[in-house]
Amino acid sequence: MTWGAWGKQLTIQQQSEMIEFCVAQGNTTFDHADIYGDYTSEAHFGEAFAKSSVQREAIQLISKCGIQLEGGVRNNRLKHYNYSKEYIICSAEESLRKLKTDYLDTFLLHRPSPLMEPDEIAEAISKLQAEGKIKAFGVSNFTPSQVNLIATKTPISVNQIEFSLTQHTAMENGTLDQMLQHNIQPLAWSPLGFIFRESNDKTTQIKILLGDLSAKYNTTEDVILLSWILKHPAKISPVIGTTNKQRILNANTALSVNLELEEWFQLLELSKGKPVA
Repeated sequence: MTWGAWGKQLTIQQQSEMIEFCVAQGNTTFDHADIYGDYTSEAHFGEAFAKSSVQREAIQLISKCGIQLEGGVRNNRLKHYNYSKEYIICSAEESLRKLKTDYLDTFLLHRPSPLMEPDEIAEAISKLQAEGKIKAFGVSNFTPSQVNLIATKTPISVNQIEFSLTQHTAMENGTLDQMLQHNIQPLAWSPLGFIFRESNDKTTQIKILLGDLSAKYNTTEDVILLSWILKHPAKISPVIGTTNKQRILNANTALSVNLELEEWFQLLELSKGKPVA
C-alpha cells in the first residue's frame, strides 16, 4: 500500500529493486489490495516484478477485493462494498492480470459487508480455486461472528486485522481466540500502532519503557513493539509497511527478541492505562 501513489511513490525500477531486497532478506510475502493507490499499485508492482530477477515460486502474493472507492476510475457515486459472485471473480482475475501472475497465494475479502451472501461468496471462491487462480481464501477486518458466517460455506485460512500494542481489542473480543481454535492465520496491519504518531501521556510512558527495553535487548523501539505482537500464541504475522531498507532489516530481528512475561504485561498495562484485571 505504501510503495505507490498512497505512499512513497517509488518508481518501477525502485520497486523492482525493493522486491529483490525483500526476498533476499527472507521477506517473501507481499500484501496487496485492488484499491491501493486508487487501483494502480497492483499494476505497478506487476511491472516491477516482471523486471526483477525473482521467480514467482519464491514469493507469496496476497490481494483483497470488495471495497468500491468513491469516484476515481470506477466512477462510483459513493464508497460501498460488492461481494457478488461476478464481482469477486472479476476482481481476482483483474488482480492476476495487473500482478502478471497466474495465481494468488491468498485472496481476501477486504472488509465485511452487511449484504454478504455466504453461498454466493462460496460459489465464487470455489470456482477460483478449482481453476487454480487462488490457493487460499481469507478475510480482512472480520469479527468472529462474521468469520463464522462465511466459514459455514467455505473454509477461511487467514484474517488480516488491525493489531498492535495500542489496538489490541482482538485479544478481548474473541478474534484471536477464534483464530487459535480454528487454525486461522492472523495478519496484523498497522503493527506499530500510534506510538510514533501521537504525543500524549500514554505514548510518553510507553516510549520510556520502550527505551529501557530496547537498551536491554540491544535493538530499536519498533522491534520491541513487533516482538510484543510475536509473543502472542496465535502466531500473528505483522504486515510491515515501511519502504526503508534498514527498518526492514530491523523488523526481521524481532523474531529473535523474546520479551520476558512481566515485560509483555508491563507494556500492556501502560497501553490500557491501568493494571490488568
